[in-house]
Amino acid sequence: MANQLLHTPEGVRDIYSDECERKFVLENRIYTVLKSYGYHPIQTPTFEFFDIFGKEIGTTPSKELYKFFDREGNTLVLRPDITPSIARCASKYYMDDDVPVRFCYTGSTFINNSSYQGLLKETTQSGAEYIGDASVEADAEMVALAVQLLLNAGLKEFQVSVGHVDFLEGLFEASHLGEDTENQIRELLLNRNFYGVEDLIAHAGLEENLTWLCGLLKDVMLTKVKLQEAKEKAVDYPKIYGALDRLEQLEDILRIYGVEQYVFYEMAMVSNLHYYTGIIFSAYTFGSGEAVVKGGRYDNLLSSFGKSAPAIGFAVVVEQLMSALRRQNIRIPFENRTKWFVYKEERHADAIRDALVLRRQGENVEMMPLNEANTEETYQKYAEQFHVQDIVYYI
Repeated sequence: MANQLLHTPEGVRDIYSDECERKFVLENRIYTVLKSYGYHPIQTPTFEFFDIFGKEIGTTPSKELYKFFDREGNTLVLRPDITPSIARCASKYYMDDDVPVRFCYTGSTFINNSSYQGLLKETTQSGAEYIGDASVEADAEMVALAVQLLLNAGLKEFQVSVGHVDFLEGLFEASHLGEDTENQIRELLLNRNFYGVEDLIAHAGLEENLTWLCGLLKDVMLTKVKLQEAKEKAVDYPKIYGALDRLEQLEDILRIYGVEQYVFYEMAMVSNLHYYTGIIFSAYTFGSGEAVVKGGRYDNLLSSFGKSAPAIGFAVVVEQLMSALRRQNIRIPFENRTKWFVYKEERHADAIRDALVLRRQGENVEMMPLNEANTEETYQKYAEQFHVQDIVYYI
């Protein structure tokens, strides 16, 4: 039993020492960029009522939620996603506000993934939500902000894939493929099985332009030229045309931000989060098997909580970003300016007085009682391990 208590449950892990220091540095870098764009910090509860993340709202499947009960018998869940919590909060406290609001956050999320997936069940997300603006300018701000965050974190090679929910929905509406085939295509796209999608489309007997548009689903790096060509093919399909036109407008604004070289357009993008209504995007880089950023527009989510307002947001998966930085040999530097005051008992008062003076001057001092069994070399070794700047002896 004692050995079992030393271990964590499957899917969670301890973060300590240098890794924990670097995680705090990375989170602070992210927050600094978000703050520079005018995003205000917000904290929501780690657990909420079950209905906040229910199927009707379009979030995580029930079987993947950590559920428990309070004293009154209400079903509660550990949040799998922070966006619905912020939508609830904004609906409660900003119900009558017409001015757009920007929020940013950092917090843990919990998803009861299958053990076979090898994914963490608790992850840290840092993100931003822009509520009350339905414009393409808001879309562009969020994509540009995601790019800036990754650059500020230290990444040099990455791409942000951008799609639009209405493209696939428009294809389904125009094609009349049937619910079973549509679900099959969604599943194939989630698994990146483009050949399977191509085979299904080939046997659907679709009109020529519609078949051509379906062919875009296997192109993961569409250019602006290809978007313009696609618009010409989609003139008879308003929903598809609208999605492509929105992406073309987005491209024009991203060029003003100067981030267009990091952005590619992918019509096959789908998400397990069903509340997305417009653009949807994810950022990928080397050394991470999953997206390091996930986001999109969710114009109907707040109406579930009583407020009619458009919104768009994204979340950085901090662990995935740290993994990518580590595997790309990009260090997250941190500075520890702590001093150790190693003291004998009779010099304890002197050490305290000096420590108080330095702390008032903004320095960090860690008190360390002298152990006669330890040599100066021993203290030096531990000081190097904990990145202690200096050792002062009171003996």
